[in-house]
Amino acid sequence: MDEKEIETSEQARSEIQAAPPPAYDAPKTKVEQLENARGWESENLIHDLERKMEQSGYKRGIFDLEFKNPKHFTWILVAFASMGGLLSGLDQSLISGANLTLPDDLGLTDQQNSLVNAGMPLGAVAGAFLISPCNEYFGRRWAILISCILYTIGGALEAGSMNYGMIVAARVILGAGVGLEGGTVPVYVAETVESRLRGNLVSLYQFNIALGEVLGYAVAAMFITVPGNWRYILGSSLVFSTIMGIGILFMPESPRYLMHKGRPLEAFKVWRRIRGIASHEAREEFFIMKVSTEEEAAEVATGRTGNYPWMDFFTKPRARRAIIYANIMIFLGQFTGINAIMYYMSVLMSQVGFSTYDATYMSLVGGGSLLIGTIPAIFLMETCGRRFWAIAMLPGFFFGLILVGVSYQISSLSASLGVYLTGLILYELFFGSYAALTWVIPSEVYPTYLRSYGMTTSTGWLFLSSFIVTYNFTGMQKAFTRTGLSLGFYGGIAVLGWFYQILFMPETKDKTLEEIDQLFQKPTRQLVKENVESALEVTRDLMHFRFHKVFIQNNRREAE
Repeated sequence: MDEKEIETSEQARSEIQAAPPPAYDAPKTKVEQLENARGWESENLIHDLERKMEQSGYKRGIFDLEFKNPKHFTWILVAFASMGGLLSGLDQSLISGANLTLPDDLGLTDQQNSLVNAGMPLGAVAGAFLISPCNEYFGRRWAILISCILYTIGGALEAGSMNYGMIVAARVILGAGVGLEGGTVPVYVAETVESRLRGNLVSLYQFNIALGEVLGYAVAAMFITVPGNWRYILGSSLVFSTIMGIGILFMPESPRYLMHKGRPLEAFKVWRRIRGIASHEAREEFFIMKVSTEEEAAEVATGRTGNYPWMDFFTKPRARRAIIYANIMIFLGQFTGINAIMYYMSVLMSQVGFSTYDATYMSLVGGGSLLIGTIPAIFLMETCGRRFWAIAMLPGFFFGLILVGVSYQISSLSASLGVYLTGLILYELFFGSYAALTWVIPSEVYPTYLRSYGMTTSTGWLFLSSFIVTYNFTGMQKAFTRTGLSLGFYGGIAVLGWFYQILFMPETKDKTLEEIDQLFQKPTRQLVKENVESALEVTRDLMHFRFHKVFIQNNRREAE
């Protein structure tokens, strides 16, 4: 330990020895237990673990990075972990550029090409089933590393594909990596960063997805004139999967995972590196994490479900509320059409009048709008809150869908292109901000002992939804017409989702994962009652033009 940490340890030891233990009443509820997790008990735990670490002769390994200021570690950890989002977005948009020449080169029918496009989300569903075993048996860090290996194998097979069967197999393997990584990285970030930064930093994952999509369109534009361009386009992801795989070797395991596995000393070693123990808040949060994890383990040991934790999603109201809420939010994010639009962006651009090559470059407009729209979520989600953010963003991308649908009915080519691009930009801008919620919410609402199981379900549902929407896009466009699909189907789901969020969406900003656990203990009817009262108050304020109160004062008060 350095001199500063030794001084902190000695100071904590003196305080413990000088102060008598506080009067203690056995807490009747978990809330009371967490409220009593202060001062003497947390300091005593830290002192005990420091002593054990000294006795064990702890030495850092070759991959164990450490910084004097733990905040630096947080940003590096999130940057490397969120590269998974970059890979996911890259592979979603690369296929858009490849769609212009790949079907002709391999002699694919429309139906076969639909399966090639949908192969990645289909493989991601399979990858989602790897989340629980990989996270439970190998940990968050190794699960991410395994996903990088799958990315690399899938990307290499894509670039070298010689026929229909090979390209589908490559897309499925690549998708397995996307599914495993997509369900692990947000949890890894949520379990390692401070609660006040969690929403913003998990939103960074969505930003990297959007950045990857823009990068994918740019790569497609770079190689579009090269013979056999789709091989270079699809194979380019190998570079990024290799960088991420090497980088994640230097990242630590999640301390909450280690605590969940009954390894508090190892969790403490990681906590000292990534969060530090100099502040009272860091020491207290570590103590609360330990208390909560132990209580969850005790509940599992004495509960009716025994060795079948999956059953808690059906038998325990708290777990049931979490899985329903998380997966409805994912449904709203996927069935409003985003992945179908991103996968077929170049095709859609050609449908409204752009040439083959111009369509590739114009795809950057949609991808760039999605990227720009993600930026406000990174900086403002913790300020505004999840609930306010969702309710405010959804009408914006619904209006964009209206313009996209209307553009198909305009006979003038220039006017049609103008309305279409305006609608597309609005849709992508607002959806970019909204989409961060589909990663933030599932990563934080499940209890620790069910988090990997819950993320398996949520990630599997996310990519199954993506597969359904993507695979059926061509057929649905013919059946609904282009206007009916964008405005009637996607837009209709957006309207229903807006009312769902007003009634059923709780607020989780600035709360630790343990505090969120308590929030989901509330009966649904109580939550709906509180939400209705809040919505009526906001409606009255808006009708009386009290915008400062709605957008500034309310958020400031909640932050305090």
